[in-house]
Amino acid sequence: MASLNHVEWPFFDDHHRKLAPRIDAWAQNHLHEAHGADTDATCRALVRQLGAAGWLRYGIGGVAYGGHGDAIDTRALCLLREILASHSGLADFALAMQGLGSGAISLAGTEEQKRRYLPRVAAGDAIAAFALSESQAGSDVAAMSLTARADGDDFVLDGDKTWISNGGIADFYVVFARTGEAPGARGISAFVVDAQTPGLTIAERIEVIAPHPLARLHFDGVRLSRAQRLGAPAQGFKLAMRTLDIFRTSVAAAALGFARHALQEGLQRAATRRMFGQTLGDFQLTQAKLAQMATTIDSAALLVYRAAWLRDQGRNVTREAAMAKMSATEGAQQVIDAAVQLWGGQGVTLGTPVEQLYREIRALRIYEGATEVQQLIIGRDLLKQARDALAIGEAK
Repeated sequence: MASLNHVEWPFFDDHHRKLAPRIDAWAQNHLHEAHGADTDATCRALVRQLGAAGWLRYGIGGVAYGGHGDAIDTRALCLLREILASHSGLADFALAMQGLGSGAISLAGTEEQKRRYLPRVAAGDAIAAFALSESQAGSDVAAMSLTARADGDDFVLDGDKTWISNGGIADFYVVFARTGEAPGARGISAFVVDAQTPGLTIAERIEVIAPHPLARLHFDGVRLSRAQRLGAPAQGFKLAMRTLDIFRTSVAAAALGFARHALQEGLQRAATRRMFGQTLGDFQLTQAKLAQMATTIDSAALLVYRAAWLRDQGRNVTREAAMAKMSATEGAQQVIDAAVQLWGGQGVTLGTPVEQLYREIRALRIYEGATEVQQLIIGRDLLKQARDALAIGEAK
């Protein structure tokens, strides 16, 4: 059972405190780490399971469209990801990508778009994907080169997207493309592209150290009606950032789940491993390591749920979400590395829990904004605040 003591913190409401043990009990009864060799089939099955159990509803905004509430409950989403990740990295991935892939539709979709896509995502009947990154436009999103050219009443998309989670198994993709109204980030729009649209192909499947569906997409004269444009023209970059503000905090929550699992594995090892006439846990060095692991986790958790609580109060959380993601993912890497060290040689044996966690955590420090990008976001925001304060002082 996952550690749930933190749900008593004042960041949470009573319904969050009831939700946490429910998802934990469900995960214990339905999830297993051994997923099998066919990652695509496993992800599809997990999406169906999560949808049937009602958990995917928490990543959808709007009760009328299958969502749990009229807006996405960030704290609930974070609790779901944290607890699922503590049981199964692939189950966490399946839930997260449903929310990320449809998040822009929840935020800016037309009535027709919401009714067409969101109920199917919430039920697990359709798999969603978020197509933002390109080979030369990962951290630097404004450098994207995929174009969407207006042609009469349609748009025609040409170019590539890569590192796309759920690529190859998704039923639709939310795609960001350059429409050219202005240079840089001001000339990007968003579109919903069904997977079977002519001209869209899976150019390459990408294998990574923690297996999940990932692909490079190729767009060759993909023709879309204007009804497939998502949100206002040239506002795609802002829409992508609004979506990431929600799900970036949830990435941090997933890192917490991995770290909590690693701490439990470390504690079990320390309490049972006999050496030199005592247990590993009897050594002061081991106790110091465990203390650092626990403190790192709680420190990150406070940042994660502060950001989630602030967003649920309607606040802009760009800085707070960046702090949470940076702290939680970097901290989880340290905690998991410490757990591997406690396990010794078995810690690097393929298939052991800590070895799997070691592979799971590494990507979280990169996707949805690498740690270095989070540092830039935080630093720039701090400087802007300082300069604004100076300008106000000078004006007086």
